[in-house]
Amino acid sequence: MHIKNLNLKNFRNYSDEKFIFSPGLNVLYGRNAQGKTNCAEAVYYLCTGVSPRNRRDKQLIKAGENCAEISASAQGRYGEVTISAKISENSREVRVNGNKISRNADILGNIYSVYFSPQELRLIQDGPDERRRFLNLSISQLSRPYFVALSRYNKILEQRNNLLKNRDISLICDTLPVWDEQLCKYAAVIAQKRAEFIASLSPAAAEEHAYLTDGAETLTISAGKKYVGGEAELSKRLYDELSANYDRDIRLGFTASGPHRDDIDILIDGTDAKNFASQGQTRTAALAIKLAEVEIFRRTAGEYPVLILDDVMSELDLPRRKKLASRTCGLQTILTCTHAERALYGREANKIRIEGGAVKR
Repeated sequence: MHIKNLNLKNFRNYSDEKFIFSPGLNVLYGRNAQGKTNCAEAVYYLCTGVSPRNRRDKQLIKAGENCAEISASAQGRYGEVTISAKISENSREVRVNGNKISRNADILGNIYSVYFSPQELRLIQDGPDERRRFLNLSISQLSRPYFVALSRYNKILEQRNNLLKNRDISLICDTLPVWDEQLCKYAAVIAQKRAEFIASLSPAAAEEHAYLTDGAETLTISAGKKYVGGEAELSKRLYDELSANYDRDIRLGFTASGPHRDDIDILIDGTDAKNFASQGQTRTAALAIKLAEVEIFRRTAGEYPVLILDDVMSELDLPRRKKLASRTCGLQTILTCTHAERALYGREANKIRIEGGAVKR
């Protein structure tokens, strides 16, 4: 799969610009703060419906403007697809192949993408929220049932948490079983899909990490054995766990167990990477996970995703830069850097210089 072109209007620091991409390596280069990352962000937004940098769409609109417009066309194994988004302060309109869509689920799966930037180190260094976010974004692109289950789970969870704050204890105890039956049905789908994904991610990430480190270290990813089994079994187990902890949840005022509290363990040579890995080890482990994600997309979707590498080369030493360049052969890569030469290493590339929110041809 590859993106053929991208159009930006009033997006971040771009007024009106068009990008033409090649199926191979595309290098966006130029001085810092010129708009390279903004272009990479726009690509990812059209692939997933969310920004990798901000939670609020209105922050994507150029200062002084009322709305932003972005669009792209891509070529995949099933033909060409076009996606466009018009973003206003309080709303957005997204179209896929010209058809207006109302659900984010309909954006996912049209253009697959994997995004990596120095900020992705949060995947290892920060709390469980970042690792759950990684799982949710990646699995949602590959599985619409997962995204739907996750959306419904979160809505029911919000209702359950609101109920737990009620002062009428008898009302809580009478109503909780109704919410829990629905909650556990969707929780089981989430838990099983995550377990399947991690089962594929763990060996793939270990292989990529061994490649990047010349086998000097071992990367292990695990989710434990808390949610093992089929959907029916998982649903019952989660229901029993919630029922056994009514008193705790009422005391806390929120639901303290379930997939929204999950985490994954990331170990380097058997040691917790979050607490003991150096900056270099953390960077290499995060990159290995992202390269493994690329491979999972290829196996599952039958084609490579678009790989977006934002300001990654400057953070790697020369041997790892060369290894990364070698690993990205055969798939479309959109890479941002200050100097194009840092990304080439003898490879042909579509070089695009960015200056002040404009392409300098």
